[in-house]
Amino acid sequence: MMDVDHDTLVALSKSWGLFYLIAFSAAVVIYALWPSNRKRFTHAKMSILDNDDKPLE
Repeated sequence: MMDVDHDTLVALSKSWGLFYLIAFSAAVVIYALWPSNRKRFTHAKMSILDNDDKPLE
């Protein structure tokens, strides 16, 4: 069985963690900019301005 020391685990976690974060960030950007999601995000952006939200009189 291979003996893994602390330095090896740190190096692996730093390199694979970097690749994981880059891939996850790219997936989020692709999802946010996907054309079929435009309507959903526009609705979320404008929902704060709906006529239903009025101050109490």
